[in-house]
Amino acid sequence: MKVLFLGDVVGNSGRMAIKKELKNQIIKNNIEFVIANGENAADEGVGITKIISEEFFNSGVDVITTGNHVWDQKETADYINIENRLLRPLNLIKPSPGKGFEVFKSKQGFKVGVLNLMGNVFMKKCENVFDVAKEFLQKKKLKRDYDFLFIDFHGEITSEKTAMGHFFDGKATLVVGTHTHIPTNDARILHCGTAYQTDAGMCGDYNSVIGMNKENSLKRFLKEDSKKHFPADGIASLSGVIVDCDEETGLARNVQSFIFGGDLKNTH
Repeated sequence: MKVLFLGDVVGNSGRMAIKKELKNQIIKNNIEFVIANGENAADEGVGITKIISEEFFNSGVDVITTGNHVWDQKETADYINIENRLLRPLNLIKPSPGKGFEVFKSKQGFKVGVLNLMGNVFMKKCENVFDVAKEFLQKKKLKRDYDFLFIDFHGEITSEKTAMGHFFDGKATLVVGTHTHIPTNDARILHCGTAYQTDAGMCGDYNSVIGMNKENSLKRFLKEDSKKHFPADGIASLSGVIVDCDEETGLARNVQSFIFGGDLKNTH
């Protein structure tokens, strides 16, 4: 079974790429299940709404993960309680609306676990992510509670993401980082069989500063007159990873970066 994970979808540019290109890429790459981080998908580049979520589902996304901007659109706190395909980080301070983990059915009937976690370093305050991950593994097990487990680790720093990859090695199908919006060139299978990439990048306009309008961003760095950050609106690249999953073990047979369209060089 092949699964496509897409990095943070940024603004209207990223949404249009999902709407126009995703179904073709699903067919072309024989993808059975799609996970996308949607926490930057709103017009302002922060948060997600019910309408946007439904657009994603209609375009071929099966599950939406999020991160530190999950509550930036006020309606999400209510919507997430009735839409189990929209996840928030499991280790948010309790009580928080919604879920951070759920098991879904793939088209072939496989049980697909999706776990959403958020890092602690340089991020909004949340529960210790390694304590929460340890507690999760004490309750859940690969091939018993689900056929595959995919983990979106939404974090700022490489070392924290890498450590989480090794923590779940042999216990998850994929650990992939989100949040920094730039795809890393380290897709690989760890020694115990878990696929890993430090950051999936973003689905957005790369003629920008991590998805935000570059002229305005430069003005902010130069301390010149500027506006609040807003997304760039050029042609987006889709960016993420494709994992070929072993149905017997629940681990990864192969993993490769996925990049399509826009300013980044295509790999598919």
